[in-house]
Amino acid sequence: MSKIFKFGEDVEGYTIPVLNEREIRAAAGMLFVLMFIAVSQAAMRGNFVLLKYAIVIFFMDILIRVLVNPRFSPTLILGRLIVRNQTPEYVGAVQKKFAWIIGIFLVSIMFIFSVVMNTYSPITGIICMICLIFLFFESAFGICIGCKVYNLIYKGKAQHCPGEICDIKSRHEIQKTGAAHWLILIGFVLYIILVVFLFGDCFKQKSSALFGKEIHTEQR
Repeated sequence: MSKIFKFGEDVEGYTIPVLNEREIRAAAGMLFVLMFIAVSQAAMRGNFVLLKYAIVIFFMDILIRVLVNPRFSPTLILGRLIVRNQTPEYVGAVQKKFAWIIGIFLVSIMFIFSVVMNTYSPITGIICMICLIFLFFESAFGICIGCKVYNLIYKGKAQHCPGEICDIKSRHEIQKTGAAHWLILIGFVLYIILVVFLFGDCFKQKSSALFGKEIHTEQR
């Protein structure tokens, strides 16, 4: 029974239970894509069907992670299959559990309002965006925002963070940025603003079919 209801794995060389960050990021990426498509459907077409399914899937998956065992989470199992040939990157389980408890709180609100009560409001919209940000940062950058909150509350308690960001260390040369890099970023932002200013009206025009066959859909 203890092997079923357990949070984190005992790995040789680690004094605390750990999880594989690679499969967590893979699972976060899959959930992000699902939630992003569902939220887009709801926002642009007023169709909340896919969003309800996405919330139900997300809700059950994260409940299994926290209340049973991350090893039995469907999305983590899929993530494990996808990255099974990659060397595991072990991270502390305790801060991940804290982050996923925050996730349960957020998804529970969405579940009650969107699925049980069958309503929509700015509340569910904001929470959906928060969840998308959490998932995107986890999958794209390996940054667990909930883990950072844990580290703020329990100062110095987090161990084996992704990329060892919990450890104080100097940056490698390849990680450093200088004035030239900041100027490039500022220049790129100005370039985007200039494109919007010069070509905004042109881009809003309906695209024509290259081979003469029109697609009869409304361009938003």
